[in-house]
Amino acid sequence: MKIKQIEVFSVNLPLIKPFIISYATYPYIRSIIVKLTTECGLVGWGESVPDEHITGETPDSAYAMLKNTLAPLLIGKNPMEFEKIHEIMDKSVHRAPAAKAAIDIACFDVVGKKLGVPVYQLLGGRYHEKFPVTHVLSIDEPEKMADEAEEKIKEGYRSFKMKVGVDVSGDVKRIKAVRERVGEDIAIRVDVNQGWENSANTLQALRQLEFLGLDWLEQPVVQDDIDAMVEIKSKSSIPLMIDEGLRNMNDMRQIIAKRAADKVNIKLMKCGGIYPAMKLANMAEMAGIECQIGSMVESSIGSAAGFHVAFSKKIIKSVELTGPVKFSKDIGDLKESYIIPFIQLNERPGLGVAVDEAVLAELTQYKDLIQ
Repeated sequence: MKIKQIEVFSVNLPLIKPFIISYATYPYIRSIIVKLTTECGLVGWGESVPDEHITGETPDSAYAMLKNTLAPLLIGKNPMEFEKIHEIMDKSVHRAPAAKAAIDIACFDVVGKKLGVPVYQLLGGRYHEKFPVTHVLSIDEPEKMADEAEEKIKEGYRSFKMKVGVDVSGDVKRIKAVRERVGEDIAIRVDVNQGWENSANTLQALRQLEFLGLDWLEQPVVQDDIDAMVEIKSKSSIPLMIDEGLRNMNDMRQIIAKRAADKVNIKLMKCGGIYPAMKLANMAEMAGIECQIGSMVESSIGSAAGFHVAFSKKIIKSVELTGPVKFSKDIGDLKESYIIPFIQLNERPGLGVAVDEAVLAELTQYKDLIQ
């Protein structure tokens, strides 16, 4: 099986409501969709959702990287040779993980279809039967976040990720307001997205949050300050998760060596796709560090890729792949698998996502064909 052509689409995915985190507000998500076609006529779909604050790529740069560099290199190559595909990409381009993820995901999708099995069967088989779905609360006023949490509980959600990171005192009020509104039995995870910047600000917040029963605190400090994570972990009873600070195997080695986190958030867009994500999960498993699979708010394609990784590994204990339920229009049908409060994957070959090419055409801003 050889890759015959690769088509690249720049799309705008419309959100039901703006997505607000500490460093940005997104009225919609800019995504790059890859359609990989083999000589035997099979099609694999991939996705790239870069973030210049984390992956060092913009949507425009990732699109150009795929169009001008990565896709031309891979025409005529065997998509089943995952290690070799990544070697070719890595020798050509340093990092650019989100661009590489689109190719990686498309390769896994088309190989699964060729063999007639879901992608998770290519990763060791299915371990988990279903995962709880966590609703993400964008940054807002304390009462508005509490109102949204209360509304989502009525819809069946039992866990929340709170986006904070604006200012310590205001963030503490946001977290307390949600906890008071939802009660003690609902899981709350707090994601600061680097917004508290350093250990001093974080420890100030922790003194007021210690007794709120939080599941974990995620990336309170800037991404490259591993030593600050070490200090916070040593002084806090709240489990600490690293996200932006984990992008590749070198980062994971540091985290393990310094015991810098209780949990790690693996994102396919940060590490380069399904194949590198499995390597990170294996490293974490050897060190006894629990994993989560997160996302950059991807469509059904990127979200499905993350789910296949998550469903295949015992060490992966949670998922936060909520893109398909945040979009007013999506190019795939993964939303059908969200049966709140759980998600359960289908058993269709490849990613298991049926792409609506009419919707893709509607949302496409521009496209290129490489053959």
